[in-house]
Amino acid sequence: MTYMHSFQPKSFLSGPIRSALLLAVALATVSGCHKNVASTQTPDALAPTPAPLPPMPTATLTADPAAIDVGQSVVLNWRTTDATTATIDNIGPVNPNGTQTVSPATSTNFHLTAKGDGGSVEASVRVTVRIPVAPVAPPDTTATADMGSETAFHESVADIFYDYDSSDLRPDAQASAVKSASYLVAHPEIRLVIGGYCDDRGSAEYNLALGENRANSAKTALVNAGVAPARIRVVSYGKEKQFCTDETEACWQQNRRAQFSLDR
Repeated sequence: MTYMHSFQPKSFLSGPIRSALLLAVALATVSGCHKNVASTQTPDALAPTPAPLPPMPTATLTADPAAIDVGQSVVLNWRTTDATTATIDNIGPVNPNGTQTVSPATSTNFHLTAKGDGGSVEASVRVTVRIPVAPVAPPDTTATADMGSETAFHESVADIFYDYDSSDLRPDAQASAVKSASYLVAHPEIRLVIGGYCDDRGSAEYNLALGENRANSAKTALVNAGVAPARIRVVSYGKEKQFCTDETEACWQQNRRAQFSLDR
């Protein structure tokens, strides 16, 4: 006779061990979820927004009127935006916005520089000063032409020299102009050219204007001393023709001149 017994499979893990494993799996699952949530926060999401750059200043400079006769005045008018300081050459520091009346003796370039937190900007305007032309007396047909010799001309009509960045006549230049005018009045047939020269510092454009001012200041001195303006022609060479090329003050002084030549 065969006896049949029922067989029930039992777990290989006891109750306490099985409970410990289930708890470990649950903790790992929760920890993994937390890591996934944290990984979604990128550094870019936390970075601050950069501050905007300060605006670049703007500037305008005008002159009213732009052309005057010697002795007259002109009104400079300047406007800036986003500027904290402003300076005008030959005037100095000024308010960022304003006006000023000036009376230049010769044609002048006025240059404005405005600065702010966003940088600096420049503006310029030129004021032209007209040299008066005196009426010319009719020529004396009974007088004989006397041009004189070129050697005598250069001995009696000497070049005039100027200080750095200036077209104003120094006292020695005023005395030289009076002596030159005396010789030219005594020789009314002489016509002359006055060339304005500068040393090699500064831009070519700036030195052309400075050379013109120097030639015109020399012409004005001769006219005031009695020389007819129609006998005088002016030209500016700026820094293009140098009498001396050494980088010394003595050399630069030789190049800052108004040169007198016979206009043949």
